[in-house]
Amino acid sequence: MTETKDLTSLSVNAIRFLAIDAVEKAKSGHPGMPMAMAPLAYLLYREVMRHNPLNPSWPNRDRFVLSAGHGSMLLYAVLHLTGYDLSLEELKRFRQWGSKTPGHPEYGHTLGVEVTTGPLGQGISTAVGLALAERKLAAEFNRPGYEVVDHYTYVLASDGDLMEGISGEASSLAGHWKLSKLIVFWDNNHISIDGSTDLAFTEDVLARYRAYGWHTQRVEDANDLEALRHAIRLAQLDERPSLIAVRSHIGYGSPKQDSHKAHGEPLGPEAVEATRQNLGWPYPPFEVPEEVYRHMDMREKGRAWQEAWEELMEAYARAYPDLHQELLRRLRGDLPSLPEEPPAFDKPVATRAASGKALDAIAPRMPELLGGSADLTPSNNTQAQGMADFSPQNPTGRYIHYGVREHGMGAILNGLNLHGGYRAYGGTFLVFSDYMRPAIRLAALMGTPTVFVFTHDSIALGEDGPTHQPVEHLMSLRAMPGLWVIRPADAYETFYAWQVALKRKEGPTALILTRQAVPLLSPEKAKGLLRGGYVLEDAEEPEGVIVATGSEVHLALKAKTLLAEKGRRVRVVSLPSFELFEAQPEAYRKEVLPPGLPTLAVEAGATLGWERYAQKVVGLDRFGASAPYPEVYEKLGFTPERVAEALEDLL
Repeated sequence: MTETKDLTSLSVNAIRFLAIDAVEKAKSGHPGMPMAMAPLAYLLYREVMRHNPLNPSWPNRDRFVLSAGHGSMLLYAVLHLTGYDLSLEELKRFRQWGSKTPGHPEYGHTLGVEVTTGPLGQGISTAVGLALAERKLAAEFNRPGYEVVDHYTYVLASDGDLMEGISGEASSLAGHWKLSKLIVFWDNNHISIDGSTDLAFTEDVLARYRAYGWHTQRVEDANDLEALRHAIRLAQLDERPSLIAVRSHIGYGSPKQDSHKAHGEPLGPEAVEATRQNLGWPYPPFEVPEEVYRHMDMREKGRAWQEAWEELMEAYARAYPDLHQELLRRLRGDLPSLPEEPPAFDKPVATRAASGKALDAIAPRMPELLGGSADLTPSNNTQAQGMADFSPQNPTGRYIHYGVREHGMGAILNGLNLHGGYRAYGGTFLVFSDYMRPAIRLAALMGTPTVFVFTHDSIALGEDGPTHQPVEHLMSLRAMPGLWVIRPADAYETFYAWQVALKRKEGPTALILTRQAVPLLSPEKAKGLLRGGYVLEDAEEPEGVIVATGSEVHLALKAKTLLAEKGRRVRVVSLPSFELFEAQPEAYRKEVLPPGLPTLAVEAGATLGWERYAQKVVGLDRFGASAPYPEVYEKLGFTPERVAEALEDLL
């Protein structure tokens, strides 16, 4: 018993000193949190969690999310010690170019990292999506005696995570949904960058979480492993999500303990040496005793857990062959056969409504498709026919009501898509993409195939006025690396936009949709959306080009007619997606937008960015106005006459 206790203490200190040494070598980082929470990391990875270092993507593994991503060396140290493919050399290259140990954990970059965390609040909120996916998959696929989906999501969150508003949005939903397999540990160290948390954070956090519908506990000492074990057992038995407040001491064991100086800077050589003395760690930097490696190695246990699950899956396949095949397909991310041809439309229709019709056609064929909206379902048209509402009482429901929580919705969507088994999308107004931007950015950084549905896309919102009329949003979203932005011009382009979004697996897509009805294009021509941009209407030996997106494509077509009456030969190009167009061969792009032809761009939004395609822009570099939308368009210069005049000036 004493030997085991000593080995436990040695292992906990190994985690601490790998973090200390890596931060010291990098001359950059956050040593204090790993020093404080090493006992919890040891306990989770060594005793509590079912995980397999030999296969970090094993579907039924428990998930761990380090929401306090600044403490990344805690995660890297424990991954290294338990047998993941993260060498000691990589730990020595912490925060260096090309290393697998960046300053904040990055999904897809380091094996064993479940979520890219950095901006505080995102990790815990994305974890709500992971836990929701587990709940839903279990409800769909588990059968008596065959618990093939059965795992927990554990989160380590900081004071900062719980201060950020997004965590409140997501946590409120987690409580409402009764996500009992979500267990969050709050590193309650009373220290933030500015100093004591008392400077700005004195609320009763546990009372707040109880009000959200969570089970709450306190552990008075982060080093008390038995108290942590007991709290985890109680959390696992409760039907609610759990928050465990763990009183810790940042920079534990160092001269800088309980100081903000242990948060965001190396301890320094003298403090490191004192810490070695205080904690009885006689080893030089990056040296770990072999008995610690043997004690911490989880590869054999991980293999056994996975093999047991695979045996269960084999029995499941015999008992429920169809369910087994469907679960495997969805976990692989293979798409079912989607409709190739759009539904028929017989009159002008808003692209938001056309999007709803597209979903009506797609949803029956794609059972993994999960819809949702931030309390704007009738406006976003995001609930396909037959999509029942999700609730704790109906966990197989495919439509999720997020309430007025755009920020939380974005992160939860990412978690659903990261988990596997689902393709989730969520809707709101384009102007509120500002509330979701951190989650959109992380979806792009992680390469998560989240679909963001943004309706009410322009000044055509009309009477609601400039507070609700997006102007700069299109270009600001296009500026984000890895995000594909698609603004279709009509109902048929909208159908093909959904095809692009759902077939894309390597990153997120934003669909930008109109509130107002727009005329129909030819279904065959609209298929050009699949290439991002295409020649919609041409002229013999055109002398100029009008390129437009969305509803402004129809302005361009009317301007072409006016110019043709004057003998002008004009090509009209629909360019619904810059990113998809840029992915086409250069020869195709030059064929659509010949470099030598004078080109005018038309879009009811910011002009910045159009210079890559056009010499002149009819756009909007001011906010809109409150009035019926035809009048707003006219007053702000979005008329066929002005477009025709602008191209004539260019010619």
